[in-house]
Amino acid sequence: MPTPERATIGWDIGGAHVKACLLQGGEVADVAQWGCPLWQGLDHLARALQAAQARWPALAAAQHAVTMTGEMVDLFPDREAGVRGIAAALAASLPAPSGALHFFAGDAGWCSAEDVARHWEHIASANWLATARHAALVFPEGMLVDIGSTTTDLIAFGNERVLTTSRTDAERLVSGELAYHGVVRTPVCALTQRIEWRGHARHVMNEFFATTADVYRLCGELDPAHDLYPSADNAAKSLPATRQRLARMVGLDERDASAEEWLELAHAWRAAQVEAVGSQLRRVLGAHGLSREAVIVSAGCGAFLVPSLAAVAAAETAGSAPRRFAAYGRDVAKVARQAAAGTGTWAQVCAPSVAVAALFEREHD
Repeated sequence: MPTPERATIGWDIGGAHVKACLLQGGEVADVAQWGCPLWQGLDHLARALQAAQARWPALAAAQHAVTMTGEMVDLFPDREAGVRGIAAALAASLPAPSGALHFFAGDAGWCSAEDVARHWEHIASANWLATARHAALVFPEGMLVDIGSTTTDLIAFGNERVLTTSRTDAERLVSGELAYHGVVRTPVCALTQRIEWRGHARHVMNEFFATTADVYRLCGELDPAHDLYPSADNAAKSLPATRQRLARMVGLDERDASAEEWLELAHAWRAAQVEAVGSQLRRVLGAHGLSREAVIVSAGCGAFLVPSLAAVAAAETAGSAPRRFAAYGRDVAKVARQAAAGTGTWAQVCAPSVAVAALFEREHD
């Protein structure tokens, strides 16, 4: 009787989504994402775990490798309580064998649920480190650009290691390696204070009238599978409703301009975000002295922006920025040939969950 393939589930527990990867025989067999507004309560996490159990019967006998960012939500009084609370919820809800739950603690290695309290600072918001380390095992020199619903990670790597000495979100906000820019949940008023449209540079309304989901929905770039959260006004996500939200940002209504003009405004918002994050990418590239031969590895549901960001970085560095591109889901993740169509795309979107599973198996062979 053949020996069943080993299974590892990689988890990325975020504040807005739970992302998970099923690794079987060292290959990505499946990847999934569930909306999880963790700030509203741990019951949302419990429901996501139930959905995963229904999707993957092998979960009950698997090893589990966990990373997280959800400790930041205001459900918890502080980050330590968040890490400990999420770890406790996983330990209580996952039908895993004894000793099968492992938390990625970055430079401190892996720890059990019992050791989470001691290593919480290494566990907190370390998902970017897992993805960058995984990419560094594939390419000799490069830059991970992981654009999600809420944030963007800009992480240089080389010689099979992550180059930055920053580890916490606070440190990465100083270095520029963390940008609170995403393609779904970011308020549009955070992108710029003035927008060029209809021949005028206009001040924008600093109100939560619209999000970047409206921008990229109108531009036709946002996959509906990643557009999971309610709109700013809790109204429909139709194109007219989307235009209405963007119109409010400049003091108008949807009826005050044509569909073509609103599309031009959406592209202006897109350009503002690309300029902001592209300039940050330039600074990070310069800080680590990456050569033109380095590879830019794209990941996240906003990976479609990476070529535009790279173009901004190249323009601001006289063309010295890297010009080679790779996709995490295609070129880093080892997707099984028999996996369902689209698994590589989901591996791209849910890269940290794939990375922690792959790193765990590599380090525990």
